[in-house]
Amino acid sequence: MAATVGSALTWWARTKGDQPAVRVVDDVTTYRELAEWSSRLARRLVESGVRPGDRVGVLSPNAIQWPAAALAVIKAGAVLVPLNSRLKAAEIRKVADDSGITLVIAHPDLRESAERASGLGQPFVVVDFEVLDGLRAGNRDDFTVERPVDEPIAVIFTSGSTGLSKGVILTTQTMLNIVLENTLTEEGFRPGAVSLLVLPLAFTPGLVYGVLMTTILGGSLIVEPELNPSRAVTLIEKYGVQTLFGVPLIFESLSRAPEFDAADLSSLQTAIVGGAAVPVDLLHRWAAKGVLLRQIYGMTEAGGVATATLKSEALQHPDSCGSGSIFTEVRVMNDDGTLAGLGELGEIVVRGPLVTPGYWNDPVSTAQAIRDGWLHSGDLGVTDDEGRVRFVDRRKDLIISGGINISPVELEGVINTLAGVAEVAVIAVPDERFGETPAAIITPSDGALDEATVIAHCENQLSDYKVPRYVVLRDSPLPRLPSGKLDKPTIRAEYRDLAVRFDKVR
Repeated sequence: MAATVGSALTWWARTKGDQPAVRVVDDVTTYRELAEWSSRLARRLVESGVRPGDRVGVLSPNAIQWPAAALAVIKAGAVLVPLNSRLKAAEIRKVADDSGITLVIAHPDLRESAERASGLGQPFVVVDFEVLDGLRAGNRDDFTVERPVDEPIAVIFTSGSTGLSKGVILTTQTMLNIVLENTLTEEGFRPGAVSLLVLPLAFTPGLVYGVLMTTILGGSLIVEPELNPSRAVTLIEKYGVQTLFGVPLIFESLSRAPEFDAADLSSLQTAIVGGAAVPVDLLHRWAAKGVLLRQIYGMTEAGGVATATLKSEALQHPDSCGSGSIFTEVRVMNDDGTLAGLGELGEIVVRGPLVTPGYWNDPVSTAQAIRDGWLHSGDLGVTDDEGRVRFVDRRKDLIISGGINISPVELEGVINTLAGVAEVAVIAVPDERFGETPAAIITPSDGALDEATVIAHCENQLSDYKVPRYVVLRDSPLPRLPSGKLDKPTIRAEYRDLAVRFDKVR
């Protein structure tokens, strides 16, 4: 068998078949069961007409069937298209059109949505989870369709933090490169490790760093249907979880759980956090428990994690996201293609074996993103004298007020240190005098917070031109993407008339 995800699964089924591969609440599948279950389903897919290279979607919330379905699609020689379980029929249709889906494996609760989506355009076959459940037990099977390592095994549609979602190609070779890059150092993922996933399986953290990384390294993956901080802390201690990854909101929520202070978290060896600014006090809260959070910079197009801080620098350089990896370069580039100087603001670019071959059926976007071997992120950053990269903001999110650039990430970081703030998003608001001006949209954690307190806090830490002129206190959580990141396009749409609805506070 060639070097494939399927060959790894077969190996672990043979050498430690009784070890738990995936655990979802009280349901567990071992390596032997997962290998045979996915093979039986792969055989069924091929018998039903799925051909090598066909795109097959999996539409489901986190469930024990999800990894079996995903691995079966890959074993069938098809291209997996993970579908966000929150998508409506019209949104499923868009992904189906973009990727050319021919079949969707759907959770019973979502089958109706899948069937409606099928009826909105070129029809595709919908397979219910009942078929998967019927194949969980049966005759021994090792069915696999081998394909070259440079051909796609998945197309992952980005979560759309810019408002535009594109299908990122993942090949077997790219996946193997990701595994190599993330395991060569002592601080990385370890063979046989127990990992905890509290994010959706249908995105890069869940598929790449959850299902595929675990399968290739012979680990155990604990999958939670949703984020329950108290339960998550208990699971870390109960199962000796060694790997945890997610956005700052996840680590913040766990650190506020009643069980956190007394819990033994010494098993955690790899804790990586990214997707938003990480408050310094959060780093120290976890460090006090013996866990050093490693800040990352990454994107789906760069294998998820392009760079991460070293443990030795985690507390000394809290605004850094590292200086690249062994084989992956992360730099800051000027618009003319030259590398930016020390402390000079420019675009973060990535080059290395983790980078996607491109976007599915979109050569124009591919050519725009990958130029002269560098993946252009659209994010802004600076480097220090030792090559560490500091993320500043997304280029499109920058607020230009009176001709001066203001980073929403910087403002969000300052406001997040204020007691009484549960979460905050800073966006641009049109302004007659300055062109644009910052507005802070805040969900308070208690009723004591007011606009004046926010402004006073900002004035104490920020230059006058950065201090928000609008402060909006809301009584509901801010919209977030399935990845856990703030959904800035939705927030901007919700507050597109903010200057009309709310008065300036300064």
